[in-house]
Amino acid sequence: MPVKHLLPAREAVGDATGRLRREIRDFLAGYDFSPRIDGWVTGWDPALSAELGRRGWVGMAIPVEFGGHGRSPLERHVVAEELVAAGAPVAYHWFADRQIAPAMLRYGSEYQRGRYLPAIAGGTHSFALGLSEPDAGSDLAAVRTKAAPAEGGWLLTGVKLWTSNAHRADSMTVLARTGRTSTTPRAQALSQFIVDLPAKGLTVRPIRQLGGGHHFNEVHFDNVFVPDEQVLGSIGEGWQQVTSELAWERSGPERFLSTYPLLAAAIEDGGPTTAIGSLCGAMWTMHAMSLRVAAALTRGETPAVAAALVKDLGTALEGDLVDRLDAADETLRESAVLSSPGFTLRGGSTEILRGIVAKELTR
Repeated sequence: MPVKHLLPAREAVGDATGRLRREIRDFLAGYDFSPRIDGWVTGWDPALSAELGRRGWVGMAIPVEFGGHGRSPLERHVVAEELVAAGAPVAYHWFADRQIAPAMLRYGSEYQRGRYLPAIAGGTHSFALGLSEPDAGSDLAAVRTKAAPAEGGWLLTGVKLWTSNAHRADSMTVLARTGRTSTTPRAQALSQFIVDLPAKGLTVRPIRQLGGGHHFNEVHFDNVFVPDEQVLGSIGEGWQQVTSELAWERSGPERFLSTYPLLAAAIEDGGPTTAIGSLCGAMWTMHAMSLRVAAALTRGETPAVAAALVKDLGTALEGDLVDRLDAADETLRESAVLSSPGFTLRGGSTEILRGIVAKELTR
């Protein structure tokens, strides 16, 4: 069931991105699904992800030599906007396409690129992100999960929290501490690892949401072995790597379009014109800001502050949309209300994001 779109049907009449938008909209209009809030994190449909991959709409910016489609980051951004705005169930491939693929292209070994990137581009391999912990949410420099050297690899011990879809993903990346002395800054003792799931010694426990739904998890590592070839990037460089990856995570269209199906329903029902007008104007602004961050990332920059602003302002917009459209589709609105408490936490809490911005302004 398609939703009414306010995003541009064309960036400029007849150009490539305009045609791409129409292609993805036509496809989604013929695909059997019900628009949902947060479809990019709660909607699990491996068959849809595989079909999108077959059509060249997953792994779009991955080079052809690694099984991707060699298209521009702008085109990838356009498809991401369309999928989120439609409320499509795309969680299966979302994290892998959004930030694991760019991280592997930038930091991964040839072995890792050859093993994972073709499957990511095909929409047939999913990833979870092992970042936050019980005492280290947005302050990732405080993670306590440890990776101890072992013969041929590393042993992971610790707990990860709020790990979306770890109970059904094919792999996950894990940020862990790999050694620190009294003179070593916290952030310089971290490294990233790729763990294929399921794994011996790894236990996943569900975290239920207010409505009974489940995509968050608590993941326990009890001496989980990770071979050396599964180290992502360099030992001790995990902080720098994750910082660049978070810019992808915080600045995408899912940060301001997760509740878009609710707005589309309000328009369809002839909702309050003043509220709809101001919300649409704000969405156009977020659309432009998100594109600018994507362009900076494409140039190899790390726009942490700009990405934090997109996440913070996008979170405020999504919450405002839920508050102001109380007469829209009841099912969608109920889902949005139950999901909204998590908006201010995922991808970095509001306080942490504003701290990042404040530090830059006072530098």
